[in-house]
Amino acid sequence: MTQALLIEIGVEELPAIPLLKIVNTIEKSWKNILEDYKLSNDFEFIYTPRRLVLKHAAMPVKQEDSTVEFFGPPLVAAIKEGVPTKAAEGFARKCGVDFEALGRGEKNGKEVLYFKKEEKGEETSALLQEMIEKWIASMAFGKMMRWGSRSDEYIRPVRWLQVRMGENSVNVELFGVKSDTKTYVHRMVSYDAVEVPTIDAYENILAEGAVMLEPKQRESVILSEFDALEAEHHIVIERDASLLAEVVAITENPKALVGTFDELFLELPPEVIITSMKEHQRYFPVFENGKIANKFVVVSNAYTDDYSKVVAGNERVLKPRLADGLFFYQNDLKNGLSTDGLEKVQFIDGLGTLADKIVREKNIAIRLLALYMDKLEKETGKSASELEKAMDRAVNLAKADLMSEMVYEFTELQGLMGYYYAKALGEDALIYIAIKEQYMPVGEGAELPSSIFSSIVAMSAKLDTLLGLFSVGKIPTGSKDPFALRRAVNGIVRIVTEYDLSFHIDDVVALLKEAYNEFDTKLLTDFIIERINKSLDANPSVIAAVLASGERDINEIAKKVTALNEIVSSDTFKEQFSTFKRVANISKDVDLDADLSIDTALFREDAEVSLYNAYEKVINQDYADYKTQFEALFGLKRELDAYFDDVMVNAEEKDLKQNRLNTIASVYKTFKDIADIKEITV
Repeated sequence: MTQALLIEIGVEELPAIPLLKIVNTIEKSWKNILEDYKLSNDFEFIYTPRRLVLKHAAMPVKQEDSTVEFFGPPLVAAIKEGVPTKAAEGFARKCGVDFEALGRGEKNGKEVLYFKKEEKGEETSALLQEMIEKWIASMAFGKMMRWGSRSDEYIRPVRWLQVRMGENSVNVELFGVKSDTKTYVHRMVSYDAVEVPTIDAYENILAEGAVMLEPKQRESVILSEFDALEAEHHIVIERDASLLAEVVAITENPKALVGTFDELFLELPPEVIITSMKEHQRYFPVFENGKIANKFVVVSNAYTDDYSKVVAGNERVLKPRLADGLFFYQNDLKNGLSTDGLEKVQFIDGLGTLADKIVREKNIAIRLLALYMDKLEKETGKSASELEKAMDRAVNLAKADLMSEMVYEFTELQGLMGYYYAKALGEDALIYIAIKEQYMPVGEGAELPSSIFSSIVAMSAKLDTLLGLFSVGKIPTGSKDPFALRRAVNGIVRIVTEYDLSFHIDDVVALLKEAYNEFDTKLLTDFIIERINKSLDANPSVIAAVLASGERDINEIAKKVTALNEIVSSDTFKEQFSTFKRVANISKDVDLDADLSIDTALFREDAEVSLYNAYEKVINQDYADYKTQFEALFGLKRELDAYFDDVMVNAEEKDLKQNRLNTIASVYKTFKDIADIKEITV
């Protein structure tokens, strides 16, 4: 038998971001609790700013009866000379019976003490107090609070509670609040508790009280209103998914409204306007003809017939924030870009100041510049001396905006404000774009720097952080990576593969290490290799095969992995690969560094001649890319199959056997020079 169940925990306004971070965990936790209590069934978890709700259409009214079996110690250990041992008595206590009530059973081929009992399922209503307490305790919001004289804590004070099963209110108490049959609607409708006569009436009462219970409904309403506003005002509203989720979480009666601000604030960089709107006010930016407009969209939670005061109030709140931004911007332009003061800003303990970091980054950038000079001269049309001068200037100014008033106020705009200031102050485009792109990519799949020049600036910062932190022993462990070193390696991998840049890990680290405290560079190079393994999108065994070849150039590794993965992923590869596994297995005891010369005079079978000729043709060709080379090597399958059919590799004659092993090992070694095929699994 089942009944509907409603659990509503009423709270003061929940902070949106902590809630959204764990919303899936909250739902999963209740599912796990249901499983633990043998009450699994479908349910819906819903939230508004002032309530957490669980709805069950068919909750079992009681647990099912069950049979519980207990297996005890072996009889040889349970009974000595006809008397139960302490182990036997302990087992009897565990079962809640006297020793005489215990039976005998078999487990793992041994006769053991055994007891079976029937357990009656408990009423669900009697379990809900304990279940809800566990659910509440599982919610790891982070920072919690206490209220009144209570010593327990929760994300926000609990103000009301409903636990309804069928037509009955279940007696549950949380944080001193006892469950009853009342709820609260929108504050602009009523401050008083509203009676909920039945579970079926719950959602209608909330709707009449201007509370949209379902988050999906609130989101749908907001997006529909965005569509209407865009059509009415001929605007485009930026639909930031994370901001939308936050707004859904803080509204019960969403209403999208258009506000305006003075056009003089359009002098500000668009990102400053957008950041002021999003971060501080949760407004959505508005665009006209592809440019930021002096408009914004606010999603109000008010319930009123006249929203003009709501719009005016939000316009009034935004104005001083934009005025502050304009003051900072104009003041920063007046002061210019300068690194003065960075010598007083600590970078990381043991690595000096940000001024010291700039010096190290310059050293890296100039060395990378030399490695990629040919490509840069083609890309920019500038001479080597011009590029060296521009690189020095770009790295020198890259961190200058950290001393600006704007970045002090909006730290997330670092780099970006340096771009605007450098551009306004007449710096070369190479320089101000590199300043803007110095932190790219900021995450997986994020935008890359737009040029090799900018990429060198970005890689210099990442490499200095990697070398610096490893040199002072701040190495990521487990899942902990407070300085985002894994992300730094991922960024370097993406950059060098995008721009086809040679990047030999050992050589680059050896070239740069002198600027840091002495440390075990193998730890760093191994860390980089491990990250390559994680960052490339391919069959893991393909990556392992390429890495096992000893290749240490990130770009070449990526090219080989891409080429080999395409071949390995084909539908026909699996059935063909057994031949090459056999090649690897036969070669496993052969010293590949020894002389693998093949004496054609010892050939006795046509298959030996055919394989040798085909192999010679393959190794003496020039290949445009790795895929063509892999295809040629895997193209030896026909000759290898014939060889294995017609030729006894382990011949009795020593010279003949060695010659045949050398033939197969030579094929394997040629593979291994680009990828160790024994590592591949399909």
